Amino acid sequence: MNVGDERDMTVLVADDEDSIRFVLREALESEGHRVNEVADGESALDALTSNQFDLAFLDIRMPGLSGLDVLEQLRSGGSATPVVIITAQNTMDNAVEAMKRGALDYLVKPFSLAQVSALVERAQSTRNLQGQIRDLQREAEGSRRPRNERLVGSSQSLLEIFKLVGKVAIRNVPVLITGESGTGKELVAQAIHAASPRSDRPFVTVNAAAIPSELLESELFGHERGAFTGAISARLGRFREASGGTLFLDEIGDMPIELQAKLLRVLQSGEVTPVGGRDPAFVDVRVVTATHRNLEESVSAGLFREDLLYRLRVVPIEIPPLRDRKDDIRTLAEYFTHRYAEELSEKDTQIAETTLDHLRNYNWPGNVRELENAIKRALVLSSARVLSPADFDFLADGGLSDRKNSIEDMVERHVRDSLSENDVNNLHRRLIETVERPMLSTVLKFTEGNQIRAAALLGINRNTLRKKLMELEIDLPRKSDDE
Repeated sequence: MNVGDERDMTVLVADDEDSIRFVLREALESEGHRVNEVADGESALDALTSNQFDLAFLDIRMPGLSGLDVLEQLRSGGSATPVVIITAQNTMDNAVEAMKRGALDYLVKPFSLAQVSALVERAQSTRNLQGQIRDLQREAEGSRRPRNERLVGSSQSLLEIFKLVGKVAIRNVPVLITGESGTGKELVAQAIHAASPRSDRPFVTVNAAAIPSELLESELFGHERGAFTGAISARLGRFREASGGTLFLDEIGDMPIELQAKLLRVLQSGEVTPVGGRDPAFVDVRVVTATHRNLEESVSAGLFREDLLYRLRVVPIEIPPLRDRKDDIRTLAEYFTHRYAEELSEKDTQIAETTLDHLRNYNWPGNVRELENAIKRALVLSSARVLSPADFDFLADGGLSDRKNSIEDMVERHVRDSLSENDVNNLHRRLIETVERPMLSTVLKFTEGNQIRAAALLGINRNTLRKKLMELEIDLPRKSDDE
């Protein structure tokens, strides 16, 4: 067949559902393609290894071999036939595994005929690039994911992220993950590591915003004994601790500008020189970074090096906020309820349909992290076996609750709740979250992120302010030149 032909493709459809095979056959034949059908994995593998096909649609669950099993055996045998995996289960594991094993794409039931046509066009346009598809072949047995920490969702935007993770995981290239706080940037980094050939090596995390600037260089690159006051022994540093694995640099946008140049040299040379040392050491580390900041704006403001941005952003992954992917709220809410019910409520707690509707109407400024904490709180405080909308009336304005309370009203409510629940130990924490968070955020906004001025206005020292910002997970609106 001519690679440039737009039509007349030979397509295999493998699915144990008669209706799916019928719909695909009708759609494909109406566009001039030839279609063969099978209903199980063994027949699909036999057809694909015995005949020449331009495209194959494989159901992920069939009698005998699964679609992923057939795909893996095809790639192991050197076949580059484009394969589309079909499934009714829209999960991260399926998406990552499909793309990691070399699938052309991933199709979720129910699908539209327009999606099928678009996939056929992709197969036609990539037939001359089949050698690249072979590069996607990887063994799945070595993949590893941190327990109980996973990306959860079923929205189309998150599915695209799942597929991108599957593609980039096996490539040793830097990845920059962006998104608002609480969207799950570290979970994406962990998923990339878990699906990579480095999965059996360390995954090391460094939060650039949580470590004082004067200590961050030692934290990353290590130091020699006596390199500075307090350095009573040598330290390897995070780069060398992550040797052979992945180093995740969180909040890279908060790294001091003078340290960015040293990081760039390490990325270019692959060599780390500890503080106070002379001899560099070679490191084999994949670097994945994340930030909630707009780094292009930081570059324009002189706060971030443009050359470092290009070095880190070989593959960008942007995670949309939860308010822009409402389809994930049900999946996440049910997942968190199931995950924490036994631990926090000591009963098999469910979440009502009306409650899910209410949760979808909330804006979730804290994204997935806020939703997770809201579910935890509801499980702790509810005495029922079904979470109702009333169990979430603590959410702020713009969501379930339309009540506008003064600070006095909020403090009074927290005191009353603590006394009624006989839980006075947590009263201080509740008051801190209610009063200090908006106070610190307002002062920092007024000082444009200048922590020295903010600390002076509040009558506290800078270290105390920094500690409170970390505890309350408050993001700086902007970092001034003297910070």
